[in-house]
Amino acid sequence: MIALRSTLFMIYAILWSLLSIPLVMIGALALRGLWGYRAGRLWRLGMQWGVERLLGIRPRVLGLENMPQEPCVILSKHQSAWETMTLQDYVPKGAYCVFVLKKELLKVPMLGWGLAAMKMISIDRAAGRDALDQVVVQGRERLRQGFYIIIFPEGTRVPPGEKRRYKAGGAYLATHVGCKVVPVAHNAGELWPRQAFLKKPGVITISIGPAFDAGGLSESEVNARAEAWIEAEMHRLAPHRYSNVQHDAT
Repeated sequence: MIALRSTLFMIYAILWSLLSIPLVMIGALALRGLWGYRAGRLWRLGMQWGVERLLGIRPRVLGLENMPQEPCVILSKHQSAWETMTLQDYVPKGAYCVFVLKKELLKVPMLGWGLAAMKMISIDRAAGRDALDQVVVQGRERLRQGFYIIIFPEGTRVPPGEKRRYKAGGAYLATHVGCKVVPVAHNAGELWPRQAFLKKPGVITISIGPAFDAGGLSESEVNARAEAWIEAEMHRLAPHRYSNVQHDAT
């Protein structure tokens, strides 16, 4: 049944993307303004319909009251493609999100074209310190325009129970523009594994942590604070993934 569900979803996702992504590009390039983002939301809602109806994956959110009413930087765990769609449901009604992503993604057929049309924050990771400055320049403008910025500080999808070094991009942006930071943990990788075709039905929990002001903090302090909350919450959401770590610690 899981194989059948996953196959049907893949077919549906391809067909829906072929139909809707051109609308995203037309909205962004021809109509301009927020039309690209509105069309992007249409694509996302269609994909989420398939996720819930065909795959049987549904979200549960904790801590929604922690999401600020003003644009901010969201630092989230990254385990799958699922959270790139679903996290956007939990900003205030009428608000839109942009992501910080590597510019190579803009070359991916259909997906990359849509991302480019919607003016996501793209960076050249080989540029070193200049890449951080790119994040600040683009990020400050997006926040001023009212967008929430989602950043995956580990920089890539990380399997459940594992952790990568938290990179400086999100913290660098937040400290330089003086905005709030919201840490987010989730267990999406339990049902939607990294680069896996087969996806399991069930409930994915998203936990939104308390927002804090990055003003007056250093980059390392912002990263340490976000990492401490996220990783502690990951232990709570998926304790079975950390049982060996806990055992070794004793």
